[in-house]
Amino acid sequence: MPTYQFEAMDATGQEIKDVIEAASEDEAQTTIRRMGYFVTKISVKKGAALGGEAAAKKKRSFAIGHVKSKQLTAFTRQLSILQDAGLPILRSLRILEGQAKAGRLKNSLMDVCEEIEGGATLSEALSKSPKTFNRLYVNMIKAGEAGGALEVILQRLADFMERSETLKRKVRSAMVYPIIVIVVAVVIVTFLIVKIVPTFESMFTEFGLKLPVMTQLLITISNGIATYWYLIPAIPIGILLFIKLARKFRHGRMGWDMFLLKLPVFGLLLEKNVMARTTRTLGTLVGSGVPILEGLNITRETAGNALFERLYGKVTDAIREGETIAKPMKQYSRPGFHPVALFFWCALGAGPMVPIAFIRDMLTTGLIAMGAGALLASLWYMMRMNARVVDDLVVNMVDVGEETGELDTMLYKVADTYDEEVKTMTEGLMSLLEPLLTLFLGGAVGFIVISLFMPLIDLITKLS
Repeated sequence: MPTYQFEAMDATGQEIKDVIEAASEDEAQTTIRRMGYFVTKISVKKGAALGGEAAAKKKRSFAIGHVKSKQLTAFTRQLSILQDAGLPILRSLRILEGQAKAGRLKNSLMDVCEEIEGGATLSEALSKSPKTFNRLYVNMIKAGEAGGALEVILQRLADFMERSETLKRKVRSAMVYPIIVIVVAVVIVTFLIVKIVPTFESMFTEFGLKLPVMTQLLITISNGIATYWYLIPAIPIGILLFIKLARKFRHGRMGWDMFLLKLPVFGLLLEKNVMARTTRTLGTLVGSGVPILEGLNITRETAGNALFERLYGKVTDAIREGETIAKPMKQYSRPGFHPVALFFWCALGAGPMVPIAFIRDMLTTGLIAMGAGALLASLWYMMRMNARVVDDLVVNMVDVGEETGELDTMLYKVADTYDEEVKTMTEGLMSLLEPLLTLFLGGAVGFIVISLFMPLIDLITKLS
């Protein structure tokens, strides 16, 4: 807490010089007046200020990146509890700062406390740490301060963040099992192709057998992996880097996000997840007293998907012209055609057919197969590109919410509905993935076994 040195006069006119500790200059003056003195001069004690700055610098630890959402969620819940108990905001922040582990959040809380001691409001202090507290967080706190209900807003914000974190955790945990199975399958298949297939290939060459197409494909893959083994990690890394680079551009990001939303099963899961998050965000902001245009702008920035960002941007423009939310939400919910999305679909269809083109004397067949795969994938995209990402349930509930003045309640209900659907779909997908991955692994091993035994059966037949 800063130390202030002051000069004042008492009731008899005698000059008083002393020091006092206070959170801010206004608080110091109030305390001095309560002591019966009239302040003539007040300033921060230089030695104390320098000492405080030095101490603050010593306390700060090196930190990079953003604060983890789990850590920020726990902090928000703890702050809401302290505020509900009636503690002053500065004291609450000091308590949580003392409990926080060294890192970005602790450093940000130190900065926030210093800003508040300097006379800033909580929302102004939080806005000075954008890597920790985003616009959604700051604007909700600002609305709570304006309405005099900061503890209520903090509870809503904590509830919102906990729900988002729970949904995120469920999706992540659902992906652990399939990723492990796929990695194990790739290791087993790679071992068979690299170690077992070359032994059979030398035997087939020694007997001069005419190999079937399946066996030729398997041998081509085996030789390719043995020769260009470094491509196994390089290809997925290269694809990821290409996608990341494409997403740096506006059209590339839009095309990739459209492509993801139209994937079978996974696209629907992603669509419902984004809809649940955005409607809950908008409902929380509206319920907290944030103006609707500001709420839509924040929702657009936190959507995490270019198509939904465009949708909420169109809704914002329509509201400025006097429209309601429901009408433009329905009107602009059709993605439409995008050339980058078509490119990704063609790549997805042609990619699995590429190995055929490397089989001896089958370049033409491989190119035809790649073209056919790209054509089928593009036809799927053309049939699905105009399917709406906002269904009638959302539009109707938003419309009712606007008419009754309970938009935030309806948005919460939409978010709860979609959260439940995401949970159900995730559980169903997990139940379906286990047999599908077993079939994938069995199919890969079966392909290798059949490809090796077909020439062996032919050899045994000729020898008999």
